[in-house]
Amino acid sequence: MWKTVKRLLFPCPSPDTTDLSAISSGEALAKTEASTTKAQPSTGAWGEAQAERALRQKGYSILGRRVHVGRRDELDLIARDGAVLVFVEVKTRKTEAFGRPGAAVNHAKRHYLSRAAVRYLKHLRQKPNAFRFDVVEVIGTLNTPAPLIRHIENAFPLDRCYRVP
Repeated sequence: MWKTVKRLLFPCPSPDTTDLSAISSGEALAKTEASTTKAQPSTGAWGEAQAERALRQKGYSILGRRVHVGRRDELDLIARDGAVLVFVEVKTRKTEAFGRPGAAVNHAKRHYLSRAAVRYLKHLRQKPNAFRFDVVEVIGTLNTPAPLIRHIENAFPLDRCYRVP
């Protein structure tokens, strides 16, 4: 097993590669990953772009995309609907064959989103009077001309183990 992990973490250099320092530091792996991801956006990034477009059409102003709060927490979109601050979780699926995308926002995910939202609110100078959590479901693929987009407003409350700062 260790050999497999070692091979994945430290790939063998190609014959034309002579810079061993780049391989040991992981730069070669990062370069290969970057070159493969630039060709086409991921399904998640595409879904977030579609959700952002749909929210803008509804009159929302987008304050942030993929906002990292802490080391582990990320908020897909942060928007403003009038005076209400909206934390948006985007779920993208190709089909609904295995259920609705919003069903993936389970108790654990709601807990993580609540923690991220509280951390975000703590860093604001001017606290909003109200905030809510929305879920946007995007069903389709990159090649789909018009994906199905559902916006679920006030999808869940703040987890009860957290308090508004």
